[in-house]
Amino acid sequence: MSTTVVRVEDRQLKLTNLEKELYPEYGFTKAEVIDYYRRIAPVLLPHLKDRPVTLRRFPNGVGGESFFEKNVPQHAPEWVRTVRIETPGSSRGNDYADFVMVDDLPTLVWLANLAALELHIPQWTSGPRGGRRDPDLLVFDLDPGAPATVVECCRVAQRLRAALEDDGVDAWAKTSGSKGMQLYARAPSKDTSAYAKELAQRLARETPREVVSTMAKAARTGKVLIDWSQNNPAKTTVAPYSLRARERPSVSAPITWDEVEECRSPDDLVFLADDVLDRVKTLGDLFGS
Repeated sequence: MSTTVVRVEDRQLKLTNLEKELYPEYGFTKAEVIDYYRRIAPVLLPHLKDRPVTLRRFPNGVGGESFFEKNVPQHAPEWVRTVRIETPGSSRGNDYADFVMVDDLPTLVWLANLAALELHIPQWTSGPRGGRRDPDLLVFDLDPGAPATVVECCRVAQRLRAALEDDGVDAWAKTSGSKGMQLYARAPSKDTSAYAKELAQRLARETPREVVSTMAKAARTGKVLIDWSQNNPAKTTVAPYSLRARERPSVSAPITWDEVEECRSPDDLVFLADDVLDRVKTLGDLFGS
């Protein structure tokens, strides 16, 4: 196992197997994954601040087995900040988990070296003693059922945006980095989960041929699922600017409403790591601005 010692800000890190192709069909190596996260950190880190991160790790690349990890990985450096969060109803029977808090660039680089390709976060932040604050974000996950694609998601996103605006709520969008997209807003004062459910069900009633708000896969063919359940405090959604584990190093990328309106092909909203770095240079951070 090859090892390279580097200094990231005031921390010394050992990086391993930098030549390993984590996206083998694209030839994208661990070194390139680390470099992407290093360069995107100025816009990514503010969206991770105070949010316990669930990792999705791919030790042998996207073609190999993966696993979600809530507890801080073993042998974490002592300077990695963690927070203990209660996890009632955990599938593993654990009452709590010690989540990583990604506050700084050294922690982000350390995780990238562990092949934590995907970073997932809740819609709430953690207080100083690990308590969950009230949700500050509202999210709708738009998931197309084939043959529907992200193009149909865009049309639904526009309708959702209009409905939110009627309630005085501004929304912004990002791709999922996979086949769908997400719509976000600042959390309204009312219960976010109940509010999201009511809005999703209303759109499903108004256009039942295009929209569904239930999780049953049999009901989703050719329609867009508005997944309101992502607002459950126990659930997480992929973070903005996170890589995704697809054949290519695609990113969950913030997009403009013009791009949503003009989308005519799924390829219109596929952004790879280099694309996103270039977009940030030109457009800055579109997310939540």
